[in-house]
Amino acid sequence: MRLPERQGFSMNLPGNWASGQSSTNDPAGEWWESLGSTELTALVKEALANNPNLQATAVRLDQSRLRASIAGAERRPTLNASLDAGKKRSNFIGLPIGDSSVLTSRSENYGFTLSSNWELDVWGRIRAGQLAASMDTAVAQAELAAAQQSLAAQTVKAWLALTEAREQLGLEEANVAILDLTVRQADLRYGLGVGPALDLRLAETNLSAARATVEQWRSPRAQAQRQLEVLLGRYPAGTLKGMAALPDLPPPIPIGLPSQLLTRRPDILGAHGRLIAADARIAVARAELYPKFSLTASGGTSSDELENLLNNHLLVWSLGSNLTQPILNGGRLRANLKLSESHAAEAVIQYRGTVLNAFAEVETALANEQLLAARESRLLESFGLAEQALVLAEDRFARGLEPFMRVLENQRRVNELRSQQVEVRRLCLENRVNLHLALGGSFGIPKNATEGAP
Repeated sequence: MRLPERQGFSMNLPGNWASGQSSTNDPAGEWWESLGSTELTALVKEALANNPNLQATAVRLDQSRLRASIAGAERRPTLNASLDAGKKRSNFIGLPIGDSSVLTSRSENYGFTLSSNWELDVWGRIRAGQLAASMDTAVAQAELAAAQQSLAAQTVKAWLALTEAREQLGLEEANVAILDLTVRQADLRYGLGVGPALDLRLAETNLSAARATVEQWRSPRAQAQRQLEVLLGRYPAGTLKGMAALPDLPPPIPIGLPSQLLTRRPDILGAHGRLIAADARIAVARAELYPKFSLTASGGTSSDELENLLNNHLLVWSLGSNLTQPILNGGRLRANLKLSESHAAEAVIQYRGTVLNAFAEVETALANEQLLAARESRLLESFGLAEQALVLAEDRFARGLEPFMRVLENQRRVNELRSQQVEVRRLCLENRVNLHLALGGSFGIPKNATEGAP
């Protein structure tokens, strides 16, 4: 069996990441543990154990293994056993001549036969079919690994969304308490005649807006709760709480040469397996054009008495061979060959697209990590300045040097920046999840899925 050769398949890939990182490529262990949450680790393991979609993917892998087993059985001879038994009665009308009676006869026949058939795989058709089926199994294994990584990422992101919603809700509730105190102070000053009604109305407006923001964050929290519960295979009752605050971003993951990516990403392993399977099916279609050779053999006994079936003197046997050559089939076999070649050409294009998409995902995640880190640093700086401005505004207002509006404005700015900090931290953590996915992760990839990888 000889698979078609691929000419000019090089993609001229770079030797290093364009985003410029260190030279190792080893995201170790179960990557979600780097977030430092035992709760999250337990949730991911629960999702991997109970998610219905993942279970269905695992069943499809079992089905693929069974199909590979069926394809492998074609290379072995078949052996069938049959046991026949029959009774027969015949009537001879008009015999004996001149007699009104009917002459009858009865007979019994018993037979036991073993028959075997073996197709000689002269052109490698069966072996190519077996290779295609085994690569289909490798593809199914890669799809299961990809589904595991995707599910883990979805679980982590849903947990991050839930935790962010809970933290934002806590910030807004604390803000409501501060603004409520501000309203009482403004009301007291207004009652004493030392503060205008405008200050009181502005304070009440800010308090009302903060209470509306509290209600605004309850909806994404409930949505994240139910989304996470569905991923876990639970009933979406909305009872999960998440953590009170988002975890810190783990240290940067060291990464290295792009060529190492090809041996780990399940989607690339799957695309490569589909390419090999497509080439094998070309070999199957080509072999269908040639003659098929088979050897047949049968043996057994035949007797009119059941007890004689094991009598060696009644043994019968036969040996034979068979040659079949397709002659007229309406061009079906050659059209099937061209179709297989077209599928293989499509597999090449899809493989190239998968590889390029993988590199794009890594480069995008690396670039986003730098951009988000810079944004978070700027927000931290802005938040510190806003807090200082709020302290100054409150001091100058107490001394009658600034209007109350300045205090309210600075309170709003501090709250907005604090909320933006939480949002950016969640985006940084989600981008780290995307980076793990782009690198192929480091769990659940079957060892034999990397055999024959590019």
